[in-house]
Amino acid sequence: MNTPAATVPPAPTPWYRILYLQVLLAVALGIVVGWVKPEFGASLKPLGDGFIKLVKMMIAPIIFCTVVHGIASMRDLRQLGRVGVKTLFYFEVVSTVALIIGLVVVNWLQPGAGFNMDASTLDPEIAKGYAKGAENQTFTAFLLNIIPTTLVDAFVTGDLLQVLLVATFTAFAISALAEPHRVAALNAIERGSEIFFGIMRLVVQFAPLGAFGAMAFTVGKYGPEALGKLAQLMAGFYATAAVFVFVVLGGIAAACGFSIFRFLAFIKEELLLVLGTSSSETALPGMIQKMRRLGCSQATVGLVIPTGYSFNLDGTNIYMTMAAVFLAQATNTPLDLREQITLLLVAMVSSKGSSGVTGAGFVTLAATLAVLPKVPIASLALLVGIDRFMSECRAITNLIGNGVAAMVISRWEGEVTPETLRKNLAAGGNNAGSL
Repeated sequence: MNTPAATVPPAPTPWYRILYLQVLLAVALGIVVGWVKPEFGASLKPLGDGFIKLVKMMIAPIIFCTVVHGIASMRDLRQLGRVGVKTLFYFEVVSTVALIIGLVVVNWLQPGAGFNMDASTLDPEIAKGYAKGAENQTFTAFLLNIIPTTLVDAFVTGDLLQVLLVATFTAFAISALAEPHRVAALNAIERGSEIFFGIMRLVVQFAPLGAFGAMAFTVGKYGPEALGKLAQLMAGFYATAAVFVFVVLGGIAAACGFSIFRFLAFIKEELLLVLGTSSSETALPGMIQKMRRLGCSQATVGLVIPTGYSFNLDGTNIYMTMAAVFLAQATNTPLDLREQITLLLVAMVSSKGSSGVTGAGFVTLAATLAVLPKVPIASLALLVGIDRFMSECRAITNLIGNGVAAMVISRWEGEVTPETLRKNLAAGGNNAGSL
């Protein structure tokens, strides 16, 4: 009887080939270059922009294939409706909590008190572009914008909500086909998904280069001294986001049977990618794969993650209320309880669907300030210099919030158990070749 040969464990990946360590090193190097050679650092902006464009190039087809395959695989469409209702309910509750926390903290810290800024001394041209963009951010315009001009237009513009709409209709059409044709269509979609994720694995190899360029530009353009300006607001925002992640999302995670710390370690590659590029969209394909690896169904992941990029922007929500009240404090514009409640209610609507808008944070903030005419719109100029440094925190918080949301909905649907989540999280998400 032959004794089976002992299984030889795979050789450990050299540290210099682990992608998230490469990204971390690139971020640190970008900071040094931007600090020591500001002009050269600022000139490296195309590296970051180019990488983000490469990633965004793949987002629409990946989302389309994921959503179509997930929905069309459901034989019971009532399950889709149930998941959709639970998802929107969860998004609204958690987003509102984020808005309230931001409002409470900014009133407690009073970061704008004593600023005594005269809005008439600010350049109104700086804020005019954002204010103009906010004029079209009505609820009706938002709903109409979900419908693409043509079928192809959704993929040309890369608007996630439009892609979701096209994908949903496509999935329903495939579900109505005779079984052999439905299976053939699903197989074709699955092959397409494998191709697009294969391209994505090639693209993310350039992540260190993109992170280096983006960070060198940020420090080179605004200077390290920019980190010290309006420091109280920045520190308050970062601390509030941390409390939200570890207390609110951590509590939700514990209730569902998994550790928020284990989860953050599981998605560390995506977090570092977002930190380097200041865009949560760059980590979207990787998050979809990670959530599937945890045991969440393709249908749930395909619905929750892309939708969350428009309806579950927790970091943006915290920023919205904190920034609005900060500007009121800085310009000595008192807001009574009624006005702050109005601010909260408007922000609950205006913060939705902003991910596809250029300058989304400022546009939605301008739209919210439009209902508070007491606060001068020109005061937005105060935040221009530090917004780039706050955007990383917004993006990271948004990413974590959407990941937790996918796990919560999967848990509600009985797709995963606490034991499964703990086992898969303990196994880790590190992959040297992909994010």
